[in-house]
Amino acid sequence: MDILNLETFIEIASSGSFVRAAERLHVTQTTVTARIKSLESMLGTRLFVRNRAGAKLTNEGEAFLPQANNVLQAWKVAKKSVTLSSGKMSSITLGSENNLWNPLLIKWIHWLSENQPELAINAKISDAESIDQSLKDQKLDGALIHLPNYYSGLHIEQVMEEKLIHVENCNKPLPNLHIDWGTSFDETNRLVASVRESIPYSFDLGPAALNFMLNFGGNGWFRTRVVQPYLNNGRLRRIPNQSEFTYPIYLAYQQNLADLHPAVLDGLRRVARMDAPWLI
Repeated sequence: MDILNLETFIEIASSGSFVRAAERLHVTQTTVTARIKSLESMLGTRLFVRNRAGAKLTNEGEAFLPQANNVLQAWKVAKKSVTLSSGKMSSITLGSENNLWNPLLIKWIHWLSENQPELAINAKISDAESIDQSLKDQKLDGALIHLPNYYSGLHIEQVMEEKLIHVENCNKPLPNLHIDWGTSFDETNRLVASVRESIPYSFDLGPAALNFMLNFGGNGWFRTRVVQPYLNNGRLRRIPNQSEFTYPIYLAYQQNLADLHPAVLDGLRRVARMDAPWLI
């Protein structure tokens, strides 16, 4: 059975559309259609009903979906087993949203390198939507996220809670800086959401915004752990009478990670309990 055909089938089932599946797989829609026809011919049954809204699984498709996922996962495990670096016994893939890789993911991987040297580690850092999709598709064994979605077989655990506070450069408090802490932050902080268009500088990454503010001035909301050293040495000050916002950090992980590598999860919990300041 062709693995590409299985991947295409699973992608269509996930996205509900041949068109979206083609976009995600970076192939033409004709290729997607040909792969499904080949798979349907091999199985001797129809897997999708197509309509204007997209593509819906048939009863046979629904029954085949979990089996397809099992075969694909088994293939990935087999592929990893023959491509591991010398001296490595197994491999895991960890992910992180853009604003969490530094330092949490880095410290986690460093802990694993010292305490689980037999593990080969693949790291993926991306936007929240891409990380969520990779978790849903079981392409990540575990990931650090801010706003979890609950999928079958996926476990969610809060590992720590941060605070976002409003700070400014002591010598040059302008310009206003917008940092993309996600839609949940903007929805909670209606002031930020309402004036976002008037803020001249917007950053996807908190560390980049902090670097700009320290060197060229400005103000914005930042994680307490990150800015605390600069509050202590007087380079930054907290703006009075401003709210602080809870910013929880979650670990989402697949059941197989807990079954096969429980020490990986314990390592993150240990890292999260460390009180060391978070540097840029």
